[in-house]
Amino acid sequence: MSSAGAPTTTPATPGGETPKSFAKLHALQELERIAQSRWEAEKVFEANAPADGKKSPKFMTTFPFPYMNGRLHLGHSFTISKCEFAVGYERLKGKVVLFPFGFHCTGMPIKACADKLKAEVDQFGQNFERFVEAAPALEIQPEVQTEGKVDPTKIDKKHGKAAAKNTGLKYQFQIMQQLGVPKEEIHKFADAVHWLYYFPPLTISDLKALGLSVDWRRSFITTDKNPFFDSFVRWQFNTLRKQPLPKVKFGERYTIYSALDGQACMDHDRAAGEGVGVQEYTGIKLEVLMEDLISTPLNERDKVKDVPVGQLLTSQGVLAALKGKKLFMVAATLRPETMYGQTNCYVGIDIDYGIYEARDNEAWICTPRAAKNMAFQGLFPARGEIIKLAALKGLDLIGVPVKAPLAQFSKVYTLPMDGVLATKGTGVVTSVPSDSPDDYITLQDLVKKAAFYNVQPKWVEPFLPPKPIIQTPNLGNLAAATAVQQLNIKSQRDKKELATAKEIVYKEGFYNGVMLVGACQGKPVQEAKPLIKDMLIKGNMAFNYCEPEGLVVSRSGDECIVTLAEQWYMDYGEESWRKLTQEALSKMETYGQETRNAFEKTLDWLGQWACSRSFGLGSRLPWDPKYLIESLSDSTIYMAYYTVSHFLHSNLDGSSPGILKISAADMTDDVWDYILLEGPLPKNSAIPKSDLERMRREFEFFYPMDLRCSGKDLINNHLTFCLYNHTAMFPKDKWPGAMRANGHLLLNSEKMSKSTGNFMSLTDAIQRYGADATRFALADAGDGLEDANFLYKTADDAILKLFTEKELCEEMVAEANAGKLRSGPFTWNDRVFLAEMTRITEQADKAYAGMLFREALKCSYYDLQNAKGEYRKVTTPPSGAAGAGEHYEGLHKDLVLKYVELQTILMSPITPHWSEHLWTTVLKNPTSVIRAKWPEMSQEVDTTILDAAQYVRDLIHKTRAAEELAQRKKAKAKKGPTAPSSAESDSPKTIRFYYASSFPAWQESALAALKSTFDEEKGAFSGKERDAIAAAGLAGDKRVMPFVAMIKKTVEAAGPSAFDRTVSFNEQDTLTQNVDYIRRELASLKISAVEFVAKEGLAAGDDFSDEDIAKAEGALPGVPTYRIV
Repeated sequence: MSSAGAPTTTPATPGGETPKSFAKLHALQELERIAQSRWEAEKVFEANAPADGKKSPKFMTTFPFPYMNGRLHLGHSFTISKCEFAVGYERLKGKVVLFPFGFHCTGMPIKACADKLKAEVDQFGQNFERFVEAAPALEIQPEVQTEGKVDPTKIDKKHGKAAAKNTGLKYQFQIMQQLGVPKEEIHKFADAVHWLYYFPPLTISDLKALGLSVDWRRSFITTDKNPFFDSFVRWQFNTLRKQPLPKVKFGERYTIYSALDGQACMDHDRAAGEGVGVQEYTGIKLEVLMEDLISTPLNERDKVKDVPVGQLLTSQGVLAALKGKKLFMVAATLRPETMYGQTNCYVGIDIDYGIYEARDNEAWICTPRAAKNMAFQGLFPARGEIIKLAALKGLDLIGVPVKAPLAQFSKVYTLPMDGVLATKGTGVVTSVPSDSPDDYITLQDLVKKAAFYNVQPKWVEPFLPPKPIIQTPNLGNLAAATAVQQLNIKSQRDKKELATAKEIVYKEGFYNGVMLVGACQGKPVQEAKPLIKDMLIKGNMAFNYCEPEGLVVSRSGDECIVTLAEQWYMDYGEESWRKLTQEALSKMETYGQETRNAFEKTLDWLGQWACSRSFGLGSRLPWDPKYLIESLSDSTIYMAYYTVSHFLHSNLDGSSPGILKISAADMTDDVWDYILLEGPLPKNSAIPKSDLERMRREFEFFYPMDLRCSGKDLINNHLTFCLYNHTAMFPKDKWPGAMRANGHLLLNSEKMSKSTGNFMSLTDAIQRYGADATRFALADAGDGLEDANFLYKTADDAILKLFTEKELCEEMVAEANAGKLRSGPFTWNDRVFLAEMTRITEQADKAYAGMLFREALKCSYYDLQNAKGEYRKVTTPPSGAAGAGEHYEGLHKDLVLKYVELQTILMSPITPHWSEHLWTTVLKNPTSVIRAKWPEMSQEVDTTILDAAQYVRDLIHKTRAAEELAQRKKAKAKKGPTAPSSAESDSPKTIRFYYASSFPAWQESALAALKSTFDEEKGAFSGKERDAIAAAGLAGDKRVMPFVAMIKKTVEAAGPSAFDRTVSFNEQDTLTQNVDYIRRELASLKISAVEFVAKEGLAAGDDFSDEDIAKAEGALPGVPTYRIV
């Protein structure tokens, strides 16, 4: 692939597929080239506010600007397509539409990649000529899953982008090659700035090739490389800070931190762990009873694997290192309120522990990982400094006595546990068997297998059974034991069941529990938890301890920790600000309750967010320029910048002046206040008042943004940040109108992943399928929050569909223009086709408006195709010429042209190039389809004729199905070759249909009785249906109750309108007008003549037999019966 990513003449086929003929693809791609050239020349996607300031309908949509460390893939394109389809629809509805597109370069990813390349160039040479495949990688950071206790107050956040990001490659230069960068150019990317000028133009080229309706005049890159955008971001942060209740604050807070980078590591700065937050624990200090150990000679102590208990702790080396410091084992718990129930603590016998010097003349035992976190949280004497006094294994701690704070025992023991993790918490687990299923079942195991686990019974048995500390309504006062019994858990190895029990017990205790002991006796657990935690900390029995919820790896390859440091942060979660943001959410369209629920949950837990870091790319805090603004904080209200960016600059980095020839230095805070916040006219501004007014007018016209489309993973951060910042910065009439979230995109039903090869870039898709077929498949992929699915087959089929339909439309329009089609009054079939097109147009309108683009595609293409197919079938002979005695009325010119027009316009949001060809080349419209308007139908939907048409189709289908079933039954009964039925004999037959104009009297009476029991207000039956039937004198009729049950079920599903069984059309007229069509469609049954007989006028005689009368008896209005004679 060339650096420009230009598509080759013949697209590649994945997975070794056999190449196909590409003539149709190339024909469609030529139409795309022509359309795009025209759009570029006519500037059809450039949108401007009315010069006179008048109000007119408008629509502004945005997509979260993509990060410019590579090219776009189909996952990006799927979300972008939601904006694109919406823009196409809203433009058709007569609105001035604006779809701007920017490029995000802020943060660590580009800088980290550039630094890696610099190191690789140093290691392997400028063109990596010294690289050999076996060379050791600079870094390999696997992503691992960790387990831990359930905190019912936390939301489990899962993310699906990791697989797509994982390339499976070790070196950055290999990744660059995979992105299509020539090897001889890769060394240039060791300069982070080079990325800013390389990938944005390629992205623009790719999106233009897709036919995106973007006003590219308004595009920009972020960071201080664009001084105009930089001034906007600085204005935003100054405004946030100077509010009466500042939204940007400075102070100590916990945050994910890279010690290697020396700065906070936020979501977009991470190679692994996006979305992982800070897990807050209460660190419990369990004092090691050293006097008990020291006072007992080694030879008199209990032994663990022939080693005296606490031998290492009381060794001369450790005692000398301690220098009289108090020694504590420190455990991390999410449930400080349960400390009253401690009976022991657990360690992992094979885990590495250390004794670390802590503050206040103390020493703590924990894992090295926990110690690193503690060192950056002010818990050790010097920040970031770890003084390790001794190393030990968990086995060295078994049997060691400790004093557990708030425990009902003066001394408890350290015991072994299988499930202790070195990657979670401190490696020390305090045990509360009354309310922890894991703790409870482990103690049961230790009692049963004391010798196997090398424990003494006296360390366990005196502490059982557990003492109740919390009363719950559903699990009693020993919740853990109850849950273990209910789930039939037998040992520590029942991990799945234990996880379930843990969740049940912890949630029951937190939400419904009441304290039975201690200072908070009688209080609900939710109320007692913070009080007990505060009491423990104030009593120097505990401390605040934090760590990442899971593995977080920075872009530089450092495993991150949690630090407590002074920093600038956004005060998300502050009560009054959160309430205002909740109000904004309540007024905003989310296109689904699931999305709304996700926003609400995020607002419930989201708190302070570090908004600054020390290095990377970005804009600097205006009042503290040693800090950069992090990437999720400079991307919250930039949508407003789009409204004026084209006035300011004409290229991405702002180095070329825009329409108004303004200098970046003149874009002061006062100027931005005037443009965006209706502030006073700036004094002494170099910008003319008329230009300031023009920019304000542009903003006032297009803002607020009406729609923002994003992947669902951004609800937890970016989208919620966007809401927060809009409520802080703008009045309510400028808050976002709608946000639509979608799931991730699967490729052929599997996750996209570069490492597995199941991956497709946007460039690859356009090369292989063309723009419109790609868009067609993206529309078909799905619409909800669940993962969507892009299918190769759908895209391949779309090429054939679009090409074939193009040729058919060209042919039909040519025939219409040549006078070869019928004109004049509409026939019954014409009116059916017109009604169907009208209904489909209404349905497509509703689908597009609801952003249900798969449904819009179904209506606009598939349903319209089906309607056209039915119309052609009833009006034209299948072989092109009518047979002897057959009459076809032919296609109506006006309806053919209307159909092509509808197909063109309805599909234009999805397949605009194809529609452009039909609109301008085939239908000869003088202006682009981009200027077209949503079709106006000449009449309302004629539901009566549609019901009649469906009646005829059902009649034909049911008759065929019934005859085929009868034939199969006859053949089966004879157990031989299929015998011909009367309808299949060589002689032509007549089919006689019997229709009815009224329902049987007993049905009408039963229906009236049933209706009398229906409560219109409640929308439900009273349950007295049998009484009503009996009162009507129908109790003895066996036909009645099955009929009543059927009608009742229909009413409950469809509502009271189902009581009305009136046929909306004249059945006799409908049958008569379609006699030729019915006969033709039943020709396979050897039918040569069709008769229609009214049930009510039927009498036995010369023309009708008793069999006719019997058949006719079953006919009901809208449900005819038949007989072949």
